[in-house]
Amino acid sequence: MRKELLPGEQVITITRQQARSLFFPVVTFIVLPAVAAYACAWIVKGNPQRLAPFITSEWTPWLLGACGGLTALVLLGYSVKRLLKWRSVRYILTSRRVIAKYGMFNRADWQVPLASVRSVGVHQNLLQRSLRSGNISLDTGPSGTAVLADVPEAGKFREFVLDAMGELPNSEVFEGEVLTDFDEVPWELGEGGRDER
Repeated sequence: MRKELLPGEQVITITRQQARSLFFPVVTFIVLPAVAAYACAWIVKGNPQRLAPFITSEWTPWLLGACGGLTALVLLGYSVKRLLKWRSVRYILTSRRVIAKYGMFNRADWQVPLASVRSVGVHQNLLQRSLRSGNISLDTGPSGTAVLADVPEAGKFREFVLDAMGELPNSEVFEGEVLTDFDEVPWELGEGGRDER
C-alpha cells in the first residue's frame, strides 16, 4: 500500500466486510469433518453390508475414499471459497481518498477522492444494526454514488471519513467561484420565456 500512496497521503484505516458472511462456512468447516469421521467409523464397522447385502468388505476402501473426497470437495468448494472471497475485499481510507479493492486473482478497484464527496450516508438493515455494520454510500454528485457494502463499525468508519474530509487542505476542497461584478459575465443575459414570433 505504501507504493500506492500519493505524496503526503496517510492511511487512516483498512477494513474488510463484516465477517457475518462466514458464519455458515465456519459451521460447515467444523461440523462436516465430524460427520465424515462418524460416517467413516460406520463404514469400517461393516454397517454398509447390513444395509445393502451386495456391498462386500472389498468396497470399504472405496467407500472411505468417497466419503473423504466428498468432504474435501465440499470444504474446498464452499467453506474455503467463501473465506477467500471475504479476504479478497478491502476498504482503505486515506487522508485524501477512499479505495475499495476486490478480487484475489482478478483484481478490481475503485477510488473516490474525498474532495469530491458531498455527503456520506449509512444504510443498515436489522441484522446489520445488531452487528453495528452497514452499507456506506459516498455521494459524489453528478458522477454518482459509490457504495461500500457491509462495512463493520459503519458509524466509526463514517466518522473517520468525515474527519478526513474536514482535514483536507482548502486547495483540495472544491469551492465554486461566485461572480460579484456582473460586468465580468462573458455572455449577454437575455430574458427567458416563450418565443413570441
